[in-house]
Amino acid sequence: MFIKFGSIFAAALLSITTNVCVAADESKGEDLGFNMNMGRKGEPMLVEDPSVLRICADKDNLPYSNEKQEGFENKIAELIAKDLGKKVQYQFWYDRIGYIRNTLNAHRCDVLISTVAGNDMVLTSAPYYRSGYVFVYKKDSGLDISDWNSPDLRKVRIGLIGETPPSRPLADLGLLDNSRPYRLMRDLNQPPSMIIDDLIKGDLDLAIVWGPIGGYFAKKAPMPMVVRQVPEYEAVSAHGKEFWNISVAVRKGDKERLAMIEEVLKRRKADIDKIMDDYGIPHFPVVQEKKGGVKEKRGEVDIHLQ
Repeated sequence: MFIKFGSIFAAALLSITTNVCVAADESKGEDLGFNMNMGRKGEPMLVEDPSVLRICADKDNLPYSNEKQEGFENKIAELIAKDLGKKVQYQFWYDRIGYIRNTLNAHRCDVLISTVAGNDMVLTSAPYYRSGYVFVYKKDSGLDISDWNSPDLRKVRIGLIGETPPSRPLADLGLLDNSRPYRLMRDLNQPPSMIIDDLIKGDLDLAIVWGPIGGYFAKKAPMPMVVRQVPEYEAVSAHGKEFWNISVAVRKGDKERLAMIEEVLKRRKADIDKIMDDYGIPHFPVVQEKKGGVKEKRGEVDIHLQ
């Protein structure tokens, strides 16, 4: 997510803490000494500046973030940093395969502004909002779609991100033949708004997308749009779970930093909610999830729900 980082990073590479790596005696076949809590083996790292909050982010993934710092996660990062008396510094990396491995776990940055609560690759905060998938369609379309049994759902051209939770109820209802799947990891030559753009052009009648994406781009559309929450489907199929708690994340073991950020999330909840409202992000009170339930299988494909 996003400021010029290259020159800062290059300069800081010259300053390496002694407990990161030690010179090996090649004549004796020694390996580099390594502290597993300090990053990937053999790689130099930035010395942490206590006046800086280092954020991991995507430079082209609105409404979350971009290089111009125009996303709602950019604004939340700024709010957290200001509350802590720090400056924001970004490490950009496309939010797809290897994202956490190459940013947070490589110690290039220290904080993810959002991930699914309980993501086992990281240490997550208490959730600070909850969102879900939405139906999006043009207000003047004459459609009335509010649940999986709405009659209009059977006569529309549907766009959705392939293999995301809404595909489960559509499959159960025999409606996948009416749908156009979009790739889970979009072509980076295409904008994040692509599915809503196709809805605006008339290539689709209905988009079923993750709430932050649907709400944000519907709000920016050149004509009035309807945005409705899809019904939860988890009781029918665990793989159709439509609503998720969202948390801030840090590296495993980074408990002190997380505790500090959690205090800000509590203290500034109203301000964070306003940021999301300003961006059209559907958000709801956090719901306590059942332990042992279905987990979001993000793994190394650490992308935002889409």
